Amino acid sequence: MKVVLEQDVKGTGKKGEVVNVSDGYARNFLLPRKLATPADAAAVNAMNIQKSAAQHRKFEAGIKAREQAKKLDSAQVKVQVRLGENGKMFGTVTGKEVAAAIEEQLGLVIDKKKISLDPIRSTGEYVAKVSLFEEVKANLKVIVEEQK
Repeated sequence: MKVVLEQDVKGTGKKGEVVNVSDGYARNFLLPRKLATPADAAAVNAMNIQKSAAQHRKFEAGIKAREQAKKLDSAQVKVQVRLGENGKMFGTVTGKEVAAAIEEQLGLVIDKKKISLDPIRSTGEYVAKVSLFEEVKANLKVIVEEQK
């Protein structure tokens, strides 16, 4: 019996695949648990429409990420930190602080997990690598200065 998988099933296939399974496995396990639907023309057509819609969304996200990368490559953000009496920072500058500075100064919302930078423990200029999409990355200039 041919079925369209609604979820990933270990040993059988991934979500959206049309697989050929035994009648008993389909009737007694997959169909009652709503892990699959019978592969009639309507189900296969709906699956193909969902796949093409997902591809289109992924394509649009890639275009948006490339536009953001262009903005970030030519931009710089300033992060203000407190310094002690001898000019040493309290703690380090993290991706969370850089993400907040990007949102405040550039108006772009970027997840802190997508920002990678070496530990920043003093004032100066640094480069943060921002991973926006699968193969889309940007280098952002981060200026760390004393809070006044």
